[in-house]
Amino acid sequence: MPNTKSAKKELRKSKKRQIYNKNIKDNLKGLIKKSRKAIEAKDKTAKELVDKTLKAFDKAAQKGIIKKNTKDRKKSRLYKKLNQSQE
Repeated sequence: MPNTKSAKKELRKSKKRQIYNKNIKDNLKGLIKKSRKAIEAKDKTAKELVDKTLKAFDKAAQKGIIKKNTKDRKKSRLYKKLNQSQE
């Protein structure tokens, strides 16, 4: 447990940040799942879902929630899967 006043405040701040980051990550995971399912089902809305997911990746990386290379890798794999399904 924190002893000083500033340490207690930091604990409160880190808990808030943890919740905020978890919500964004969970949302991102849900978008990825929806996109993959749409791609596998060859749904017409797959392109729109993938675009929405890519935008979410960019925002998460910009805010420091995921690393830049992780964002690039996952975007690349998702787009590659989309392009393969359209052939």
